[in-house]
Amino acid sequence: MSRMIILTEAELRAVVGLDREIVDCIEDAFHALATKAVAMPPILRLDIPEHRGEVDVKTAYVPGLDGFAIKISPGFFDNPKIGLPSTNGMMVLLSAKTGLVQALLLDNGYLTDIRTAAAGAVAAKHLSREDSSVAAIFGGGMQARLQLQALTLVRPIREARIWARDGAKARLVAAELAAALGILVVAHADAKQAVTGADIIVTTTPSDIPILKDEWLQPGQHITAMGSDAEHKNEIEPATVVNGYYVADSVGQTRRLGELHHAIAAGLAEAEVDFPELGQIVAGQRPGRTDADQITIADLTGTGIQDTAIATLAFARAGSAGAGTAFES
Repeated sequence: MSRMIILTEAELRAVVGLDREIVDCIEDAFHALATKAVAMPPILRLDIPEHRGEVDVKTAYVPGLDGFAIKISPGFFDNPKIGLPSTNGMMVLLSAKTGLVQALLLDNGYLTDIRTAAAGAVAAKHLSREDSSVAAIFGGGMQARLQLQALTLVRPIREARIWARDGAKARLVAAELAAALGILVVAHADAKQAVTGADIIVTTTPSDIPILKDEWLQPGQHITAMGSDAEHKNEIEPATVVNGYYVADSVGQTRRLGELHHAIAAGLAEAEVDFPELGQIVAGQRPGRTDADQITIADLTGTGIQDTAIATLAFARAGSAGAGTAFES
């Protein structure tokens, strides 16, 4: 007989929030990816174009951890039109020793949202200027909110600009974030205006055409592009990849489905160039920002090791709190 714990989204929200410990957890995951014999297979993807839907399955085994997670992550981007969230999903945590299911995390995508925001914070910590105080966020969804919140954990953010194709949504997000974070947050109708003078720019959209122009960028800016997690998605102009200091979360992935993929397709970047990975920078194997005027780009496509890391932490916190429902099989 085996025993597993079932954890609901509400139970997971009660024990996991976007805090500095979560950022440290994801930073440690990047470090492990660069320094340990991590087993992380390519993402399994399923597209359902007639409903603007996609499903990603991600996993990774990290030597030394007792368990590993398999995550099913759907994104159906017309859902808000019918009153449903665009993302949901769940994670299964299995024993690395026996393969038995330890926990079923019915998070509806919550843990993915949190670990993705934390990854943005890790990128900003290692690539943006330490005095970065003005952020520009592209997008009006949950990641737009969480990425700004995450930035405030690692940088002295005092002002933020929000740009989204839907101006009303941008204004709503700006008002919510200003109230939640206690800083100046303003919606901008013009994307270039939002970027001008910003220290950190984060793109959080499912766009399939570039929404951030290379000619808008200024010396010293840092860009985190985290929306391009499928072959057809493209948020920043390919020229930016080669004009700045480019860093991938996983070069193997970004060559296939990140912003790097589009730079290679445009003939601007060589497919086999050994670009630095964020984990290598965290581990001190490659340099981060080396100059105050450098333009840095983090291409975050989302890695299975981040899911294993946050699922492991959530399971441990739930255990300490006595949360979840035990199921015997």
